[in-house]
Formats: sequence, C-alpha cells, structure tokens
Amino acid sequence: MRRGGWVKPVLTAAAAAFAVGALGSLMTDIGPWYKGLAQPAWKPPDWLFGPAWTLIFAFAAASGAVAWRHAPDRGSREWLLVLFSLNGFLNVLWSLLYFRLRRPDWALAEVVVLWLSILVLMGVQARYSRRASLLLLPYLAWVAFAAALNWATVRLNGPF
Repeated sequence: MRRGGWVKPVLTAAAAAFAVGALGSLMTDIGPWYKGLAQPAWKPPDWLFGPAWTLIFAFAAASGAVAWRHAPDRGSREWLLVLFSLNGFLNVLWSLLYFRLRRPDWALAEVVVLWLSILVLMGVQARYSRRASLLLLPYLAWVAFAAALNWATVRLNGPF
C-alpha cells in the first residue's frame, strides 16, 4: 500500500462501524417489554450501553484500518472485509433477535457465534498486525459480558 494511504481505510472503517452501530441502535427498543424483564443485580445502567458501544466501535474501526494497512495483498484485504461484514451482520442480528423479536433465548444462541466471529477476526488480523488484533479485545470482552447478561436474563425470565 502506498505511503499515506490511510484515508480510504480509515473512512471506510469509520463508516462501517457507524452503520453497524446505527442499525443495531435502530433494532434496540428499551420500551415496556424490555423494562419488564427481570435483570440480574450486576447489570449496568441502560445509559452505559451507548457510550460503551461507541468506544468499542471506535476501537473496531481503528482495528480494521490498521489491519487493512498491514494486509499484504488485495486478497487478504478482501478476506478482512468479508470477516468484518459477517461480524457486523451478526452484531445487528443479535439486537434484532433480542429486542425486536423479543427472543433473548435465540439471541443467546446467536451471541456465541458473534463472539466466535470476533475471535476469528482477531486471529486473522494477528497475521498482519498484532496491534489490530489487540484493538478488538474490548469488543471480545464486552460481547462475553453481554452473553453472560443475556444468559442471566433468559434464566430469570424464560421460557420465551
């Protein structure tokens, strides 16, 4: 990649992160159904989720840009796009299942696949840039926490 070729990958990664965040936000409805769910005592306040996801998506965008910059060829960069696209789809799908379809039980099964998609993405990125891979650690940790919260919600409220 030519020197100074950061603009396109940074703008693309930022736009993709914004799109995934916006779609996930559109799927998220914390209305009466959600507020009526029994939640574990350790659940963070609802206002914390927006800033947490914003920070996570910023790290993910930076991760994508760094990996893109360090990928050795076009095929590697296309593979990164496929993996990020799959991960973004799975991220939005979780919100759709949990909030729109009101199926935390289905979302619980799906969050395992989402978490694995982050792990695979980190593994592929590590081939090109350890830093890019490490930038996804907050995302991996947050999704693991979200999975535990999802499990507790299913346990406290099921069956759905």
